[in-house]
Amino acid sequence: MNCYLQIASDAARAAGDRLLSLRGRAAISQKESSHNLVTQADFEAEEIITQWISQRCEAHTFLCEEGGATGTLQDPHLWVIDPLDATNNYAHGIPHFCISIAYAENGVVRVGVVYDPVRQELFSAVRGGGAFLNGQPIRPTCSNSLEQCIVGTGFFYDRGEMMQHTLDSIGRLFSRNIRGIRRMGSAAIDLCWVACGRFDAFFEYRLAPWDYAAGALIIAEAGGRCADRDGGPLDLSSESVIAANGPVFGAFLDVIRWPGSSKA
Repeated sequence: MNCYLQIASDAARAAGDRLLSLRGRAAISQKESSHNLVTQADFEAEEIITQWISQRCEAHTFLCEEGGATGTLQDPHLWVIDPLDATNNYAHGIPHFCISIAYAENGVVRVGVVYDPVRQELFSAVRGGGAFLNGQPIRPTCSNSLEQCIVGTGFFYDRGEMMQHTLDSIGRLFSRNIRGIRRMGSAAIDLCWVACGRFDAFFEYRLAPWDYAAGALIIAEAGGRCADRDGGPLDLSSESVIAANGPVFGAFLDVIRWPGSSKA
């Protein structure tokens, strides 16, 4: 696994260099809606990552945000890649974005790397080996009440029911007197910030595996907890994430669990 960690780290740094070099001049286009953007930098960074890995791991498969899938979630050697998390930030010149790379075996994530090229912060984890920021161990906060919490969140591109549920949950959190809400625009960084103690908790009701695969492992290895929006186990087939430090996780989940969940 340490070999795969090095491959992922080197690929992320190489892609990060390319993202920085294209800032302010990458061509921008839309996906399904005007809210969901993609840039030339997304595609170039993804190509750098996949080529880097393919040259060193010839039989491995990929699940990438921009390039689709060459394998399935249960493949024995799968790389789950977001070459540019927070494309909207990047396209608008907001210096908060990252690269997320996870390596999974038979549906279980074994290695996770999230690289923030602006801050030159590399978050990493190998299952069973702890979590690190630029090689130094990280831990979540010890906050044990919602009143002590700074909470990160995100909004899916849907401006209907999904957004309303998110706003409702934010309202319930404020009614519990949390210290604040932050919406930074990168789920992968948000998860890592829970892992290193900058946030106490995070939730987003609609995400793809490339958004959370690496970050969720980093949280777990740091000592935090993750679930899906119903409170069930988080895996690569999940479509949402709830994350927090250990002491506050239960109370946080009770407030922001998806309405009508059978696990409520």
